[in-house]
Amino acid sequence: MPSDIQRKLTTILAADAAGYSRVMELNEEEGLRSLKAARAVFKKFISRHHGRVANTAGDGLIAEFPSVVEAVQCAIEVQRELSDLQHNPDTALNFRIGIHLGDVMVDGEDLLGEGVNLAARLQSMAEPGGILLSQQVYDQVRGKLTVGFDYIGERHPKNFSEGVQVYCVASLAHSHPKMHIPEPERPETATPRKQPTQPAAKPKASDWPEDEFDEVLNKKRPETNAPETLDNDFEQTLRSRAKQFGIIFAALCLIDMISGRGIWAHWPGLVLLTVWLWQAAPLWVTERRSLPFVRGAIVVAALVMINLFSWSGFFWVIWPAGALLFVHVMRGRRKRT
Repeated sequence: MPSDIQRKLTTILAADAAGYSRVMELNEEEGLRSLKAARAVFKKFISRHHGRVANTAGDGLIAEFPSVVEAVQCAIEVQRELSDLQHNPDTALNFRIGIHLGDVMVDGEDLLGEGVNLAARLQSMAEPGGILLSQQVYDQVRGKLTVGFDYIGERHPKNFSEGVQVYCVASLAHSHPKMHIPEPERPETATPRKQPTQPAAKPKASDWPEDEFDEVLNKKRPETNAPETLDNDFEQTLRSRAKQFGIIFAALCLIDMISGRGIWAHWPGLVLLTVWLWQAAPLWVTERRSLPFVRGAIVVAALVMINLFSWSGFFWVIWPAGALLFVHVMRGRRKRT
């Protein structure tokens, strides 16, 4: 590594304007004025929260902060002020923001490396006007800000070999309502969304407007100019994995038929199906607290199939199924108390 390049741990904020090309096509002068006004907002709050702009390119920027809390607070204040500046919807610029805490390379004034790339990927997956955080950022800011956070789930950014746990700032979220984190063991770390007079209770499925609730159940997303969305990314991953598991199971069935040593392919097939259903379970729940129950049902169903495949005249699955139900009930009671 060249001697003039150093490494350091820092908080990276990546921001980019959604629909910038469309705005410039409609009215270049108004689009440029909106971009300059937005840059001035970013510059003001980045400086106020002791950060600095490291890279700029077109309608985007990369900034770094010595404090994770300051970086997230800066992003929240930027989005709020930008929303107040949007008077003309045709030329309004809505920014996506991604924040990650990671190791980066410093080349002069520029920041480079995987930490910067991940912040940029989070930004590209955010909704216009929204803020996405990595697990490392969430661990540092929970309980330290007056906003809540929604858990989006594990995502697989392009060109990253491992999945990333993703969160969004709840008060700015335009979607992703299905996996809110109540954190009952630490109430102060999951502050409810604020009302003018008193904090509001966590929204339930029955409280959502009918069209919005149907949208969540049917896994539809509002149309945006984003190149990719979080739900689509998750569903594409599941579809790809289903195809892979199907090919593996077909190959096992073929081997089973050729070997002529009895039927055994259903055993690995059951394992592959159980693994896929376990991973797909978040698509079938509207509240995070329901996820353990759904996955428990998947495990019980797998045990029932094992019981039937190895039938010896005794329905033994009632014992592990009963134990799982008992554990689920006790956990629910403990959380209510």
